[in-house]
Amino acid sequence: MKACPTILVVDDDPADQFLMQEAMKMADLSYTLKLVSDGDEAIEYLYRRGRYADPHRAPRPDLVLLDLRMPRFNGRQVAQTIKTDPNLKSIPVIVLSTSSDPREIDELYQIGINTYIQKPVNFDDFTAALRDFGHYWLERAALPGCG
Repeated sequence: MKACPTILVVDDDPADQFLMQEAMKMADLSYTLKLVSDGDEAIEYLYRRGRYADPHRAPRPDLVLLDLRMPRFNGRQVAQTIKTDPNLKSIPVIVLSTSSDPREIDELYQIGINTYIQKPVNFDDFTAALRDFGHYWLERAALPGCG
């Protein structure tokens, strides 16, 4: 049986990746965190291409935590790829972004994302947001494939 849950974090900012790791540790939840640095790498991971061809190195994520502002293949494009692929669309996509543009948020929900969280700017608020995210998605919600 699969160890659950696996979270794929897609964020090009090493500082945000570090803060995410620290905040999730502080939330004291059980999970496996996989980090990729941009949208292109996320697609390689999701389709198990290149260095992610080994399923042990790239287990199917139970949810994707996605930044929007990334070079090349951005978060919106990653979300759209996931939500239009019949083999991936059941994976919950949670967008974590600094943007508060209602049009952008509406567009992302139209694509099919599951949750939009505005990224807090200070560490305490960031930690609280990730703790709340974790408690809901990792303790309360039933994730596809984890039953």
